[in-house]
Amino acid sequence: MSHADIASADVPVIAIDGPGGSGKGTLSTRLAEHLGWHFLDSGALYRLTALAVMKNSVPVDDEAALGALAARLDIRFETSRDGVKALLDGEDVSDRLRGEAVGVVASKIAATPAVRAALVKRQRQFRRLPGLVADGRDMGTVIFPDADLKIFLTASAEIRAQRRHKQLKEKGESVNLSRLFREIKARDLRDQSRSIAPLKAAEDAVIIDSTDLSIEQVLTKVIDMI
Repeated sequence: MSHADIASADVPVIAIDGPGGSGKGTLSTRLAEHLGWHFLDSGALYRLTALAVMKNSVPVDDEAALGALAARLDIRFETSRDGVKALLDGEDVSDRLRGEAVGVVASKIAATPAVRAALVKRQRQFRRLPGLVADGRDMGTVIFPDADLKIFLTASAEIRAQRRHKQLKEKGESVNLSRLFREIKARDLRDQSRSIAPLKAAEDAVIIDSTDLSIEQVLTKVIDMI
């Protein structure tokens, strides 16, 4: 084990995993801000990589080039009361991450072993003092199996679809609730059945069902655990 590995092992980590729409992103950013810790949005890493691939015109079938690009990316996340900003090469690209084209490229490169290997390494590099709150689907099982606290946040598919519907309407987007529900169910199935790092609660994770809880109630529960 290297000196860097030993040093990083002393940095506390709170891993927050769960399906899409469970509220883990909001919980993680609020918790990171409350503690004054670093924040990692693992899902956004793949979209940021996709954005860099598009920006640099790297072919999506060139695995070596994709892996090299993912390994050298300049990525940061900044949390505040207004949420989280994703920065690529120092530029705030938060609004561009959710574009359809970015999502398509992210989906393609996420299946590339060289990209996955580079981004696993990148995710672990976010572990810096005073501590890290990591949000994702395999934070407690694969990326930080030694995390000090592991939360698996879930909620019913119906509630998650309603939350996402409300979120999109507030952004002025027109969406069909029943279609959102079907997409969430399909994504859950994909995430749980994939061969690499499937979505599941770590054996030592605390499972919190947020179906009937507000984000403030969930945040209070987690702070009490800490």
